[in-house]
Formats: sequence, structure tokens, C-alpha cells
Amino acid sequence: MKSKGAWGKAIDYLKRDTWDSWLVSLVLVFVFIKFIFFPFLSLASGSALPLVVVESCSMYHGTNFDNWWDNNFKWYEQKGISKSEFSEYGFKNGLNKGDIILTWGYSALKKGDIIIFNAQTQYPLIHRIISEGEISTKGDHNLGQLSVENGIPKDKVIGKAIAKIPYLGWLKLMFFEPFKPKEQRGLCS
Repeated sequence: MKSKGAWGKAIDYLKRDTWDSWLVSLVLVFVFIKFIFFPFLSLASGSALPLVVVESCSMYHGTNFDNWWDNNFKWYEQKGISKSEFSEYGFKNGLNKGDIILTWGYSALKKGDIIIFNAQTQYPLIHRIISEGEISTKGDHNLGQLSVENGIPKDKVIGKAIAKIPYLGWLKLMFFEPFKPKEQRGLCS
């Protein structure tokens, strides 16, 4: 019988059902995700934040598109955005708190895209482009625009939302929700 090499012994150690092998496995998973997976994903996506968790209700619709539009059309029509135009936008039904967004940094931006950008806020914002020339955005659920949403320089754009994984981000949010102001906690309504 051949003796196992270093890799075989390491694998056997990690397979043990002990607290120390579990702890070592956890550290290895953390190191892999932090120093291999995320840097590779960032390079592949062209975005400094390839995966982003939606942490607020600013893009929440809460109902189907037609009902949402009936409650919000006035603001958009004043900006020259019709229902038929909006219905062609990606993520026309908005985003929910806790969704994980895959971002892409290599594509051109256009009206209707949801972008992640650095603003003069604590965290990057995830909002929809409502004008392209000088980039302006608005959160679908917000009554109006924030002061930081007009004239967004392209170098502040982190990426464009291209896919979402619904609600999986709650695995992260559940650790931070208790520290948020009461009115910002929990599911959107």
C-alpha cells in the first residue's frame, strides 16, 4: 500500500469531522473567495464590484408592471418616457431588497439600464438611467431624484446590471439589518 502524499493527507484532514478541520475549511473557503474568485470575477466582468446586493427599496415595484406604471407614470411621462418605452427596459419589474446583481463594466450605457455608481453617499447606488447625454438616474420606487443623480460622470459608474439572483443577498443583509434605522429594516412594502 502506497503512503499518501501531502495533498492526500491535507484532503483527509479536511474531511475529518472535527472543529479544527471545519475551521481550517472555513478559512480556506474565505481565502479562495476573497483572493481568487472575486478578483477573477472582477477581471472577467470589467467591474470593481462584480456582485452587488440590493440593500434598499429604491428599485422595488411591489406589484406587476401595469399596476406599478399606473401609480408612477406621471413622473416618467414628464421626462419623456412612455409606458411602451419603459416596458422594453431591462428589469422592467424593478429589483427587490436582497437581490444579488451581476454587474458588467464593458458595455455602453443607455437609457433604461440599471447602473451601480459611486455617489456622495455611504454606499454605491443602484438606479435606472433616465437620460443618457449627461447621465441621470432615478430609483424606480423613489418619488423623485436624489441630488446626486444628475450629471453622473462616467468614471463614477461601476457597472451595469445584467442579471439578478433573487433574494439570495439576504444571507448577507441579515447580519446588517439590526444596525439600520428601524424604517429601513426588513422587506420592502
